[in-house]
Amino acid sequence: MGNRVLHFEVGSNDDAALKRFYADLFGWGLSDLDGGYTVVDTRGGDGVNGGITGSGDGSNWVCFYVGVDDLQATLDRAESMGGRTVTPPTEIPGMLTWAMLADPDGYLVGLVKAEPPSGGSAPGPSGGDGAAVDWFEVLGSDAERTQRFYCDLFGWTLNEPGFPGYRLVDTGAGPDAVGGGLGASSEGNRWATVYAHVPDVEQTLARAESLGGSRIYGPNPVDDHMQTGALRDPAGNVFGVYEHSH
Repeated sequence: MGNRVLHFEVGSNDDAALKRFYADLFGWGLSDLDGGYTVVDTRGGDGVNGGITGSGDGSNWVCFYVGVDDLQATLDRAESMGGRTVTPPTEIPGMLTWAMLADPDGYLVGLVKAEPPSGGSAPGPSGGDGAAVDWFEVLGSDAERTQRFYCDLFGWTLNEPGFPGYRLVDTGAGPDAVGGGLGASSEGNRWATVYAHVPDVEQTLARAESLGGSRIYGPNPVDDHMQTGALRDPAGNVFGVYEHSH
């Protein structure tokens, strides 16, 4: 069984601006915790919840967190495959234990111990009209290296091809698990990020621009039923959006 994507996170030196941006853009519910971390309930009824946080060093990021049984063993394996440890295993008493690594291209990926100390599981997104986050994507400098790194590290398998140099991923974590894609972009776009499911890609990108973000690409048709796009938030982080009509 492969490792499941459990959480996403957005960070910036100005997390207050990020909170306004994402709440207004996607209709997310935000709850501030002690210590400066904001929990995101996407209110999308599906996918995963996330968090928004400030950075002490001025860095910005969007990343996804993967649940693993042994954080240190996963970090060690990542290092043996060309990654590096960014944050060693860190316990937040009574809540969770987490770590962070950088893949061979330097993109951040979070790790969280699969079972929190309480033995329970974090609540999923509540129902509503918020934008569900239910897709992850990594576009590295070398498609085969990116695919090999993530599949070997997390027990994922490659599925059908997307565009050239891009493969869909089966995380092996069950039919309700967040899906994703791994590869490289012929257009030179490189990132590790997540995608939100929205009703209208064009309207969302235009709304993002009106809120201080910018458009990277889109709407781009994938097939007769799907369009994708990507934006930069006010801190410069990449966040994807897609729509899918049945």
